[in-house]
This record gives sequence, structure tokens and C-alpha cells, in this order.
Amino acid sequence: MKKELKERIVDGLVAQLKETPDFYLVNIEGLNAKKTSELRRECFEQEIKLVVVKNTLLKRTLEQVAAEEMDLLFPLLEGSTAIMFTRSVNAPAKLIKSFGKKHGKPVLKGALVQESAYLGEDQLDTLLHIKSREELIGDIAGLILSPAQRLVSAIQSSGSNVAGIVKTLAERE
Repeated sequence: MKKELKERIVDGLVAQLKETPDFYLVNIEGLNAKKTSELRRECFEQEIKLVVVKNTLLKRTLEQVAAEEMDLLFPLLEGSTAIMFTRSVNAPAKLIKSFGKKHGKPVLKGALVQESAYLGEDQLDTLLHIKSREELIGDIAGLILSPAQRLVSAIQSSGSNVAGIVKTLAERE
């Protein structure tokens, strides 16, 4: 492979990492063409970008990005490696689990999700339960609004003591 082509590949991966910093490293070695095509189709449907790349080029890419946890991923760059780029932090984990259950592959090597490294196949269950930033904001908003919603519904309820107290206080003025 010519040096210019290698540089273009690395530059493309660096741009992809800047756009979608959450990614999974998986082993898809041993999947035949039909199963690989099926995996790519499922990735496309779930808005996951699947890229197979040489380990040396991936290592150069990770060195250029130079995020804190990247160094932990270097030992995983052996054998066949594919990268799953995603905006939804747990979508690849769900795909790996469901597709892997049917076909035995892909196997999780590691992931960098929300600036934390997850190493090894045993981290798949942890990655399945990670919430995205938007989900966390929704949970926090729900927790903040919950007491106010209960108070409003208690005041509006006609059989409630709160409604009677509010009515009595209003009549006193």
C-alpha cells in the first residue's frame, strides 16, 4: 500500500473520530461474506459505521487523536480488527450481543465510550446499560419535575386534603 493511501486512510479515520468519538473495536474474523454483508446491513440500519482497518493504521490514528484513554486500547490491536463508530453509545453493544448470539461473531475487543475505555469481551454487559447524554438529561429532568408534578396533581385533585387546604386559605383572604 502506498504511503499516500495510508495517509488518506489515517486522515479519514481521524476525521471520523472527531465527528463520532465513541467507538467499539471488534473481531469479525471468521465471518463469511454472507454474514459480513448481513452485519454491515444491520450496522447501516442502526446508524453504526463499520470499518475494517489494519492495526498499524488504526494505531497511528489513535496516536494522532491522543485522547487520555487511547493508550489502553493499543494492546487490543492484534489480529483482525473492525471499528464500529456510533452516536448512540449502546447501539453497537446491542448489535454485538444479538448478532454474536446468532453467529458467534463479532466479539468485543474493547471500546472507548464517553471518554472511558472498556477492555475485553466481559465489558459488553456494562456497555449495554450505558445511557446516552440525552437519556441522562431526560432522567435528570424527570427527577427535577417529579415533585412539582405530584404537587400540581394533588392540588388539582378534588378529593385531596391539599385541595381543601388551598380552598380554605383562598377563602380567608
